[in-house]
Amino acid sequence: MSSADSHGLDEHPTKLAELTAGRVEYRFDRRGPVTVVIFYGGHMRAGLSLGEEVFAEAGCSVLVPSRPGYGRTPVSTGGSAAGFADVTSALCAHLGITEVTAVVGVSGGGPTAVAMAARHPALVQRLVLQSAVGPLPWPDRRTRLGARIVFAPHTERVSWALVHSLVRYAPDAGLRMLLRDLTLLPVGDVVAGLRPQDRARLAALFSRMRSGRGFTRDLRALATTGDSAGHAGQVSQPALVIATRQDAAVRYAHAQALAAALPQAELLESRADSHLIWFGRDWPLIAEQIHAFLKDGPPRTMQRH
Repeated sequence: MSSADSHGLDEHPTKLAELTAGRVEYRFDRRGPVTVVIFYGGHMRAGLSLGEEVFAEAGCSVLVPSRPGYGRTPVSTGGSAAGFADVTSALCAHLGITEVTAVVGVSGGGPTAVAMAARHPALVQRLVLQSAVGPLPWPDRRTRLGARIVFAPHTERVSWALVHSLVRYAPDAGLRMLLRDLTLLPVGDVVAGLRPQDRARLAALFSRMRSGRGFTRDLRALATTGDSAGHAGQVSQPALVIATRQDAAVRYAHAQALAAALPQAELLESRADSHLIWFGRDWPLIAEQIHAFLKDGPPRTMQRH
């Protein structure tokens, strides 16, 4: 996979698996015997990718299922973080995967990754969380109410069509609009600080996002249950939690709560300007830490926050 592909410039082909628990869309990029499972967050599906080059460079095969309501996975498949963690375990068995080097939870996919590590310790060896929702209320009331209107199943197609047009024909304006809710810094400064290649990759990624029925499902599940609150303390594997203090979408307190709740967790602070830690200037250094974690466990240079 090229670095451009890994930032979502091209949509990847996906497949469907008919499992006992229901249909699930997935992408399985085979590179070798070592497999990483990635659960993306809101508005992402198996055909899109973000920051996967760190795992490709480590020689990992990557399995990406579309969570319930996203892509071609029905909202009824799995039903909860724990339920979809079990579905993904069954998908691994279906594909002949008997060992997962790491399960990765990104943003709203964090609770599912935590649940999979907790519920399937014989399958999963490590847990990596990136800008992940933790065992705290999420999102705030204003965001929840607005999202229920903009990203409701009957309006999200129109909402995203407008977003797609904006980022294609006025990318700077589109990026300012979309990043405004992802950073605690002045959004104009954040957009101005993006390198040209990252600006293009972000615009391309945003131009392909959709919410389906998945985002409103996430809002209901995470607002009412916290979804990962009951699982973090049951995770026996080493965990690496990565987040930035400038994240307005999933506040840094979530990472701190995860690091405190997970028995073998290390918290690695990103210096990124927004929720999108893969576009921070220190991402190459973080990638090195991830490589070390995948190989040996938590790097000694990290400290619990």
